Amino acid sequence: MSLDDIRKKVIFHNSVDVWIAACSEKHRSWTDPEDYKKFISYLLKNNLNLKAFNLCAHESGATEEDKVKFAEILSETKDDPNSLTYTIKLSDSALSLIRSYDF
Repeated sequence: MSLDDIRKKVIFHNSVDVWIAACSEKHRSWTDPEDYKKFISYLLKNNLNLKAFNLCAHESGATEEDKVKFAEILSETKDDPNSLTYTIKLSDSALSLIRSYDF
């Protein structure tokens, strides 16, 4: 599912779903937590308005085993701001920043 597709559903999304959608658009794997952490670091360094929240795997819309495992791995390193889950408002400027990320 693309970023535009998830934006049509609601304007705020969790960063894991945004990560998966961004990877899908770029035809990249989303399953490496270290890659997700680099993505979040990029968003934070570029001052995207992110609000941290606790995401349980079953709340992420996780219907696939890989997605559940991914969320569980991230939750093991809560002291790292890059491993947290955030809400992201998918405004035009946010989408532009996300799409400019160098995978």
